[in-house]
Amino acid sequence: MKISKAKFVKAVIGNDYGLKDNLPHIAFFGRSNAGKSSVINSLVGQKDLVKVSKIPGKTREANFFLINNSFYLVDFPGYGYAKRSMSERNKIIKRIFWYVESSEARPRAVFLIIDANVGLTALDQEMIKILEENRHQIVIVANKIDKLAKGDVEKQLSSIQKEARDIPVLRYSAKTNEGKEELTRKIASFV
Repeated sequence: MKISKAKFVKAVIGNDYGLKDNLPHIAFFGRSNAGKSSVINSLVGQKDLVKVSKIPGKTREANFFLINNSFYLVDFPGYGYAKRSMSERNKIIKRIFWYVESSEARPRAVFLIIDANVGLTALDQEMIKILEENRHQIVIVANKIDKLAKGDVEKQLSSIQKEARDIPVLRYSAKTNEGKEELTRKIASFV
């Protein structure tokens, strides 16, 4: 699959994740500052489809992007950003949980974007647990591998894979596009 068309469709703050066309969803989750927005822009080949901010935690809604007129990438707000109020963080987490636990608009797969330098955090592990309990297909995308020393990349990816157990871990760099073809193929396998 080649991504030739991508456009913003709608932003959701509440629980209205349904769209009348019944196209499949591919959800992107991750901690604030893991680079979800940059990964999506890199993936679709557009620099500003998703707004990227130097301030972590800028996204506050679930953003729907129509890809090739055949499926949606759904970019959720990052979880775990400490400078948000506790009530705002709880709202975001509740929204994510509702989507993965109760929504009729069930995603075909959830791509969990992590910072390869940081690895899986306790928050990421908690998210994985909830996704597994709700029987979601999960793929971990280890972004920012370009920031690792060349000799450390394989060691870090191996460590992440060991923690992730059976969940596939893909290497990625939104900066250099390394891993773009593999990520595109993986998304295509779910749609």
